[in-house]
Amino acid sequence: MASEFIVDVSEATFDYEVIAYSQNMPVVVDFWAVWCQPCNQLTPLLERLAEAGQGSFRLARVNVDENPALAMRYGVRSIPTVKAISQGQVVGEFVGLQPEPRIREFIEKLMPPSQSALALEKGASLLSAQDWKGAEQLFRKLEQEESGRPAVHLGLVKAVLAQGRGAEALTLLRDFPASREFASAEKLRPLADALVRQYKNELPAESELDAMFSNSVRLAGRGNLEAAMDGLLELLRQEKRYRGDRARQIMLSILELYDPGDATARQYRSELASVLF
Repeated sequence: MASEFIVDVSEATFDYEVIAYSQNMPVVVDFWAVWCQPCNQLTPLLERLAEAGQGSFRLARVNVDENPALAMRYGVRSIPTVKAISQGQVVGEFVGLQPEPRIREFIEKLMPPSQSALALEKGASLLSAQDWKGAEQLFRKLEQEESGRPAVHLGLVKAVLAQGRGAEALTLLRDFPASREFASAEKLRPLADALVRQYKNELPAESELDAMFSNSVRLAGRGNLEAAMDGLLELLRQEKRYRGDRARQIMLSILELYDPGDATARQYRSELASVLF
């Protein structure tokens, strides 16, 4: 198969068709041979993906029997070998026949991030900076453009919840789509529920511990997350199973508002573990 997205290259044309071309677009180089059975399976798959990509990358085929110097230049010891070249440099490779999902993942990593991916990354950055209003505005815009995307929906829930709007958060959580984000969304539910109960004056108010719990919920609703967690930790030091584990559940809800790698979140998770265990 030959097309504008697929080209056979030789030692004479490699620098132009691959190295120079890779300055503007990733080039996937398929080192193959006629006698190689795995190559006969892999090459058609790469061709199909190149056609489907419609110019997102170029596929360059190198017959190693006809171009041994290229195979030596790139250290090809067995075939099929596939190398990805961008800006003139090898940026990824694999050897042997691989499952199609693995090959698709390999190629997707070569592609520049989409506008949608960049926007989602910006939203995550706003959440990390605790710019809840800015994050809400961005995620609402993304919701309008890509309705039903779980990562966007989760970002909006977090932004709304950190501003104390528990009822709205519960509404958003009610029909949260089945996805890898679902578990994270469910961890936010206890805080949303507590904020609603506080608004309705339905939180327990029978003891000093109840007052500590209510104050922590109030602080969380104002976006003062660290002060809220400090209060919950102090409560848990006095009563680990406060009212059926409510304090621990709210603590985990607040931690879920943070990026998993956030240093503050790691510190509070460690303190929570030391208090409970």
